[in-house]
This record gives sequence, structure tokens and C-alpha cells, in this order.
Amino acid sequence: MIEKASKRLVVLIDADNASAKIADGLFDEIAKIGEASVRRIYGDFAHTRMKGWTDTLARHAIVPQQQFPYTTGKNAADITLVIDAMDLLHTGRFDAFCLVSSDSDFTRLASRIREHGVDVYGFGEQKTPESFKQACKRFIYTENLLPVEAVEPTSNAVAVTTRPLKDPKSATAILKKVIAQMESEDGWVNLGPVGSQLANLAPDFDARTYGCPKLSDLVRKTGAFDLEQPKGSGWRIRVRQAAKKTQSAVA
Repeated sequence: MIEKASKRLVVLIDADNASAKIADGLFDEIAKIGEASVRRIYGDFAHTRMKGWTDTLARHAIVPQQQFPYTTGKNAADITLVIDAMDLLHTGRFDAFCLVSSDSDFTRLASRIREHGVDVYGFGEQKTPESFKQACKRFIYTENLLPVEAVEPTSNAVAVTTRPLKDPKSATAILKKVIAQMESEDGWVNLGPVGSQLANLAPDFDARTYGCPKLSDLVRKTGAFDLEQPKGSGWRIRVRQAAKKTQSAVA
């Protein structure tokens, strides 16, 4: 059996707008997408604020692209990143780009790459402007990639979780919207296609943002849906119907 080749990826990191603390989680996440064939990071590594990245480069085989600040207020690193991205795009050798930044200046770059028929995966903080997030096929919040903080175990539980960025109940509206877009005679839809449609509708949608490792866990936490797994089948979901009030008998 011929093994299917994984996607060849270009990873370009804007060091001024990404914390070195995400490095391990970032490359774990990228490995789910494909092979990081090109790994470059841009910034002024002579500056002390870049020490976190300089200590991380070798561990992840990231190639630093040193950019000295020749003029105050001008970001040579951003310009170099864009030039490199376009050069790599036109080689035709790569299947997708991973842009790591929270800077909206890369919105047009992401759009241009996608116009060329190549996928773009964005990685940035939750504060990233909507324009950049929407320009990507998927956008992953870097807060979800930070190391899990250890919690002192108790006698009742040993689970370790990260603090959710959003209340799980706030996902109810978009989940209902996706279900409404899918054809169903009885209201039940398979959870797998729901996840795919969510990614198309909201590139930054991620169950981890709501403190849940999986979409099925998030669905349960909202309390707004019925979730079941028929024997020999996958999970399916429907909007929970409001309980009908019983009328008391009139004497």
C-alpha cells in the first residue's frame, strides 16, 4: 500500500508578535497538518526581548532571519517575511503556509497566497484582528497552544485543564447556525460534518477555546443540544427541544 504523502508546509514566524512559549505547542499543532519543510523566524535577535526565541531555535530547527532596525518605526522583518513568502509560493513546491503572528498587516499576504490556490493556517493571539483571521483557512489561537498549567491533584480529581478563553455556552449560537444549514428530516445531523462546516464558517473556531478537548465535549457543556451515538455509528447532534409544559387539570 502506497503511503499518502503529507502536506509540505512553510512555517513563517513573526517573532515580534509571537511568544516563544508557544513553540512546542505550535509545532505539535503544525504536525497535525503536515510536514514543516521550511521553518523561518523573523526579527531582531540582537535585542534582549528575543532571548526566549534564541533559546528555542535549535530545538525546533527554526532558521532565524536577522533584521536590524535601520530606521525607527519601520519593520524590516515584516517586509522580509512577505518577500520570502512570495518567493516560496512561486516555487510551487508547497501545499500550505503557516503564518504565526497577531499582526493584521499579514491579511493581504494570506489572501494572496489563497488566491494562488494554496491553504493558509494562521496562528495568533485572540486579540488578532478579524481581517487576518478571516483571510486564513483556519486560525488557531496561540493561547490554546501554551503548556498546560499543573494543578495540585485532589482526592476527587486529577484532571488538568487550561482556563477557557470563552464560556462554552457562547458557542451555542454558531452551533445552531451550522445545524440549521445542514439538511435533515428529523433534526439529527452527524457531528463530523458539523465540525467541518464550523471550520468553513468560522476559521478561528476551536473547541479548546471553550476549555474542551473535543467538539463533542463542547456540545455537552452548552446544554443546548441532544448528543447520541447510535450503535455502529458516529456521534450525531440535534438542537434540544424545549420541554412542553403540562397543563394542570381544571377542577
